[in-house]
Amino acid sequence: MQAYIWWFLLAIGLIGLEIMTGTFYILVFSIAFSAGGLMAYWQYSFTTQLVVAAVFGIIGTVLLRSWKAAQERQQPQDHQNLDIGQPVTVETWNPNGTARVSYRGTQWDAELASPDTPRDRPLYIKDRRGSILILTHTNPINLK
Repeated sequence: MQAYIWWFLLAIGLIGLEIMTGTFYILVFSIAFSAGGLMAYWQYSFTTQLVVAAVFGIIGTVLLRSWKAAQERQQPQDHQNLDIGQPVTVETWNPNGTARVSYRGTQWDAELASPDTPRDRPLYIKDRRGSILILTHTNPINLK
């Protein structure tokens, strides 16, 4: 069997694996294997085939990483946590300064963002650490 057939079979196998995982990195290597297959089809040496496949793999990985980083930078922080800025109703205050609040139809543990946060004003979610809400008296969305 010709070498280019092996390259293309490996590329097709990686495409199948990519369909199951959805990472895009495997797709980059599938394209790199296809480039190596083209070099084999055009009867370049095996060393050239490997170098071309490696170069395509490296360039594709770098481009994919930079594209993913750009996508993350474009997402505003407010859309990463939709709870930020939402008002809560304090049910009870605990002696240690934490609270039990009602939010989204259930009870949550909450902490104040700073000790000088007034308790007599409406409170809003500033952040969330796991299942603990961090509260503040100013709406963080209106401050931006």
